[in-house]
Amino acid sequence: MTHATTREPVLVAGGGIGGLAAALALANQGYEVLVFEQAAQIGEIGAGIQLGPNAFSAMDALGVGERARGRAVYIDELVMHDAVDASLVGRVPTGQAFRERFGNPYAVIHRVDVHTSLLEGVQASDRVRFHTDTRIVRVEQDGNGVTVEDQRGQRWRGQALVGADGVRSVVRAQYVGDPARVTGHVVYRAVVDKADFPRDLQWNAASLWAGPHCHLVHYPLRGGEQYNVVVTFHSRQAEEWGVTEGSKEEVQSYFQGIHPLPRQLIDLPKSWKRWATADREPIDRWSFGRATLLGDAAHPTTQYMAQGACMAMEDAVTLGEALRVRGGDWDRALDLYQRSRVARTARIVLSSREMGRIYHAKGVERLVRNDLWRGRSPQRFYDALEWLYGWTVETCLAAPH
Repeated sequence: MTHATTREPVLVAGGGIGGLAAALALANQGYEVLVFEQAAQIGEIGAGIQLGPNAFSAMDALGVGERARGRAVYIDELVMHDAVDASLVGRVPTGQAFRERFGNPYAVIHRVDVHTSLLEGVQASDRVRFHTDTRIVRVEQDGNGVTVEDQRGQRWRGQALVGADGVRSVVRAQYVGDPARVTGHVVYRAVVDKADFPRDLQWNAASLWAGPHCHLVHYPLRGGEQYNVVVTFHSRQAEEWGVTEGSKEEVQSYFQGIHPLPRQLIDLPKSWKRWATADREPIDRWSFGRATLLGDAAHPTTQYMAQGACMAMEDAVTLGEALRVRGGDWDRALDLYQRSRVARTARIVLSSREMGRIYHAKGVERLVRNDLWRGRSPQRFYDALEWLYGWTVETCLAAPH
């Protein structure tokens, strides 16, 4: 039985970037979709995120690339400085040569603007319905589909379930049950108006300052009217995964010995959001019968590769493509989806851990890092990034077997 003759919807747990992307990919393949979001309304929190060429490839495949392009800021380069002495470590130009190499630009954007672009795409379809204030707490399966139960005890039936319910995924907890790996790294994020942002740091770049046990990031948002500020440090205390309000006093206590140029970033925000970060060990199985995982539910990662939202959108496109080439055969499609995504997303998780170590190097290791990248040509950086930014919908599926 193909999806065209099956009346039951596909159920999607989660209305964030991954959930909306999944809903759009499924609707584009002709499925009716029911999205469950635990918040009272569909929305997004957070600050800025970075979008590599692979993210634009995914959004184009979903049909919302132009919407996102109109909201993004196109930077001239990715640049890394040493936060101790303010010396330049590495520079990756993201202009014409970069776009020709990867077929798409590099941009920065407010997280809300990515979510809005996807939501507009979903709302333009008549195949997607939402249930807000609804949290899936349990999943049951039989040979023909999936039944989920929400927090009120109401039951919902579908032909399959996509668990896009984030880092604290209930779907993952039921089928995998693995613990989070709390890193001890704390991230403070804020958005600062241009008028309050230091003129000597108003660069059209995604800028990273690498320091001992810490780093700082800044880039423009919303046409350059705001700047995203992100600072990360190794906490002195035991951390639990979560988001809280930040304390100006805490963040200022962690950046001693940092050059005055980047250090001024931590004095800017009037309020901070504080993320205690975590990931999970990569797993080689995401699909369990007619239930599968997507986005942070499948491969939660730290932020050092700037690829969390990008990977979720890639997942969604790949799931849609797998269903298309398998003619709506869920068992074969979910197997193909999983095989197409496991190694790539695990590489992101593991590379992100390694980048966190490299960014936060101190002593001799810091000197080695600086020597490693200093003077490297753009072409060599592009070659090193090919595996990441070269992703396209045409090549997203693993070889059939």
